[in-house]
Amino acid sequence: MSFSTKPLRLTRCYTTAACTNASALLIAPTSTPQLKTLILLVVLFGFNLFPIHCQSAEPPTYDLVIYGGTSAGISAAVQASRMGASVIVLEPSSRIGGLTTSGLGQTDIGKKQAIGGISREFYQRVRQHYADDSNWHWERKASYRSGGQSRTNADEDTMWTFEPSVALKIMQDLVNEHRIPIILNAKLDRTSLQDDNTRVKGVIMQDATIRELIMEDQTRYRGRVFIDATYEGDLLAGAGISYMVGRESAETYGESLNGVQTQRALHHQLRPGIDPYQVPGDPKSGLLPGIDVTGPGVEQDGDHRVQAFCFRMCLTDHPRNRLKISKPADYDARDYELLFRNFEAGAKVLPWSFSLMPNRKTDINNNRGASTDFIGQSYRYPEATYEQREAIIEDHLHYQQGLLWTLANHPRVPIAMRQQVSKWGPCRDEFSNPDGWQRQLYIREARRMIGATVMTQNHCQGTIVARQPVGLAAYTMDSHHVQRYVDSNGHVQNEGDVQVGGFSPYGIEYGSLTPKETECDNLLVPVCLSASHIAFGSIRMEPVFMVLGQTSATAAIQAIREKSPVQKIHYATLQRQLLQDKQVLRWSQPEPTSPLSTDPKTFSGLVTDDNQSDRTGFDSISQSTGPFLGSHYRHDSNAGKGKQNATYTFNIQKSGKYKLQLAWTPHRNRATNVPVLLTSVTGQQTILLNQQKKPNEAPFGTVGTFTLAAGVVTVTVGNTDTNGYVILDGARLLAITNPSSSP
Repeated sequence: MSFSTKPLRLTRCYTTAACTNASALLIAPTSTPQLKTLILLVVLFGFNLFPIHCQSAEPPTYDLVIYGGTSAGISAAVQASRMGASVIVLEPSSRIGGLTTSGLGQTDIGKKQAIGGISREFYQRVRQHYADDSNWHWERKASYRSGGQSRTNADEDTMWTFEPSVALKIMQDLVNEHRIPIILNAKLDRTSLQDDNTRVKGVIMQDATIRELIMEDQTRYRGRVFIDATYEGDLLAGAGISYMVGRESAETYGESLNGVQTQRALHHQLRPGIDPYQVPGDPKSGLLPGIDVTGPGVEQDGDHRVQAFCFRMCLTDHPRNRLKISKPADYDARDYELLFRNFEAGAKVLPWSFSLMPNRKTDINNNRGASTDFIGQSYRYPEATYEQREAIIEDHLHYQQGLLWTLANHPRVPIAMRQQVSKWGPCRDEFSNPDGWQRQLYIREARRMIGATVMTQNHCQGTIVARQPVGLAAYTMDSHHVQRYVDSNGHVQNEGDVQVGGFSPYGIEYGSLTPKETECDNLLVPVCLSASHIAFGSIRMEPVFMVLGQTSATAAIQAIREKSPVQKIHYATLQRQLLQDKQVLRWSQPEPTSPLSTDPKTFSGLVTDDNQSDRTGFDSISQSTGPFLGSHYRHDSNAGKGKQNATYTFNIQKSGKYKLQLAWTPHRNRATNVPVLLTSVTGQQTILLNQQKKPNEAPFGTVGTFTLAAGVVTVTVGNTDTNGYVILDGARLLAITNPSSSP
């Protein structure tokens, strides 16, 4: 199929759609007076800056219309341009790049080698930018040291930490180089249809095909294929496509980490014993702000709640670039009462994650029990109107500005912390707002499409492998807290934080980017893709969104060429193009061998590793202590007591005496009463195992000697009523040929 090369035809005489052949000018429907004057001169006197065709006829038809100028949307537009397609990007806000250009400069990714294509090109450009000494304005290049997972090694060609302004410049460079028209402040008309309240007036469809988008100012954009690259999923929802907001139950997709997770909420937790009431000890005084009176819900049940949002704070300590930390209007110290009580209960560390960016700036994120996350205030955001969303964003901004002022000034904050925070302030040179704050909220999760394939915990942990991978995800399954509630002891608790990793990068299925064909056949969704709550927590990283944006554009252009619904394009052709464009589709790198690891094959007898057990729970993986069997060991996170178990199965050929051993790594935080159930044809026996004790034949420790009949023998390790972490690492049955010599 050939692509359109005709000049654009406009529905009105200003440049909402006139810059396709210009040098990728960013023009909003509400253009400045100066710009309107320039356009008038062009029209009246023929200044040939770019061609304008003012007609009242139909709007132009683009090969690809992208709604959302996030990092995914820009990546998609660049790919479409490189494939020779006509493309336009409609961005609802006044800034492109989403979170990547709005403070998230400490890139979360896990394995960097999993990222390829345009996404990797972006981080290569970051490295090139900072290689130039002239771009170090507030410190010398040699004095900067990146840290954490984004640390850059000398032999790398990429860099994963950066200032928001640098990310914006690189995004704009990509736009300019590819002459991509971008319309800012272009908001979809989300007025519900009278005869179908699942759809909106701004999405014009013919059967299951989107034909046209209409913005709030009634500007129309036609396309052959569309991409929803927003964080909210407004286009997919407006087209009547199925989606989810909140958490599925663990049962929905056969997961253990979904739904309400009070027993796993160990990280970023408040100190024990904090009173929830405005007047301590007096329920009649009412709960403190942000505590959910209806929480927490039934363990592992689904709910409507969405994980917490925040702003990533870009601060500086350079006196000439630092703005003053200002006290917000209508500041109310009661909003920070939990913070104060947490300090008074023994919290001794600043409640945030502090990452240094180049030029003496920061990317500050939520950390610990009372921090930058505005817990419980995100539930209404995904379905809210534009006006309601602005109010929610302002509430978050007010809370976080107040938090910063509180940490720097309030007498109930330890003085050492106040002195430390007071050295910092918003940057003069980053954002256009006078207060130095951005307006792009960190929307960790909003709508999630229910598409042709749903990515789940099983994909993340490798029990299901993508048949048609179109990119890799490489981060821990990570949900921030979802709610605050009063526990059975009458104290405040946070709930919803789940952090489970230890798995290799895994493929993202192509079907997770497409709706069901019966619902829409020409839309791709790289951000609000089809994934469960907990799987989305692993996928939702900006480099991955860029990967999926490029993939979505590639698939869109292929669908046009094949005259096919996006669900039915030839995967082999897509795969070939993605690989040609240096995308990474499968993880082939061997995992590094830990010096604490021991090979199961070196042990005699019948040996079963934890990966070979039949498990419910025990999802957390570690290599922190040893020796351990195989590549890692598992543990129960000291949570979900009574709901996690694992069974090792042996088939013994000969009756006789056997020594049963289990592998574990000892530590003082381990349980001393781990129940081990041994089952054979002759009956059952339960033994309590002390995992604080060092195994006598490390990594194996002897549980006991048993007379077993030939046949199937199972060994089940549980965590019912255990008093610490339960370790799962492997089991061994060793026949005793000379019973008299057994221990």
